[in-house]
Amino acid sequence: MKRFTIVLILGFTCTFFSMAQVKYEIIYSENLGQERQIKVQLPRNYDPDAKRTYPLVIVLDGDYLFEPVAGNIDYHAYWEDIPDCIIVGINQSEHRLDDLYIEEETYFPAAKGADFYNFLGQDLVPFIESTYKASNFRIVVGHDMSANYMNFFLFKTQPLFRAYVALSPDFTAEMVNRLTERLATLDQETFYYMATADADITRLRQSILEAHNKFKTIENDKINYEFDDFSDANHYSLVGLGIPKAINQMFEPYKPINGKEYNEKILTFEGSPFEYLEKKYEDISYFYGFEKRLIENDVRAIAAASNERNDLDSLKDLAKLVKKEFPDSMMSAYYMGMYHEREGDFKRALRAYKSGLLLEPSQFITKEMMLEKMYDTQEILDN
Repeated sequence: MKRFTIVLILGFTCTFFSMAQVKYEIIYSENLGQERQIKVQLPRNYDPDAKRTYPLVIVLDGDYLFEPVAGNIDYHAYWEDIPDCIIVGINQSEHRLDDLYIEEETYFPAAKGADFYNFLGQDLVPFIESTYKASNFRIVVGHDMSANYMNFFLFKTQPLFRAYVALSPDFTAEMVNRLTERLATLDQETFYYMATADADITRLRQSILEAHNKFKTIENDKINYEFDDFSDANHYSLVGLGIPKAINQMFEPYKPINGKEYNEKILTFEGSPFEYLEKKYEDISYFYGFEKRLIENDVRAIAAASNERNDLDSLKDLAKLVKKEFPDSMMSAYYMGMYHEREGDFKRALRAYKSGLLLEPSQFITKEMMLEKMYDTQEILDN
């Protein structure tokens, strides 16, 4: 790897909801032979000593694209709809044409365009991964020319990125055909999002719609392709619409269980509700390359499904898992009590509920709820 030297680090704090950690850094790259400014936003409560890692989002055209990407990711992560991410924006305003230069004969990066390609893969990503707790699930975001340029990373034997957000891409000649062939043969789980709008630049919109007609016919289970054609939006405003759609779609498996998933997937799942929960979290680990900590929302959903399907084994397994994952929370006592209550052992249920009073309340389980369960169980025993 080329020598990569940090020249200056300036930190400032972003005041969106709480304090997201954002840094401006000026770095020197021998690939480019010059200094470049990048922006780095770290997750809230980022802990450099923690074992966990975070998806890495590289934002091209970071001069204007970084803030909407970082803001949307911060917002959705705040509500736990998506994982916390490390976002890196590359300021390109002074070098954009050179950075994104494509040779007209081969339609591949050349000259300074090739240098920028090497900068991203050989310098920037290794530097970020050696400095911060970045996972190997990498996302790249681009707009018009940069949305076209980022596709070249897909042609590597092992693509640098797992997710691509192409906002109104300005496709160069041969790109659509090459990309169609490549997406059809990729053997790695890959997310590809593309967007245009009714008032997009006419030339771009036409080529994007032609590309969509080809991409949507690709038969490859490894490719998760999503497309949006927005109404009442132009080349610039579609960015604000496309970013949250892309973020939500690429992290769909990660999201907390909602009503639709509960009714359409959990209740109809061939296995037990607990097996569904195990598979959901295993799929997250497989696809994104990091483990998601069990959340209370999903525990409640699986408990409800176990009760609805009268699956006491699932409820028992869930109670044991909750006790392991949340030993200091009232959750462990509440669900263990629920299991004993459903199996008809009200004495053990009462003991479980009583033990919960010594534990910490959770987001949804309070001392008042635990007392109510105790009184109801005691009344059953008295009668």
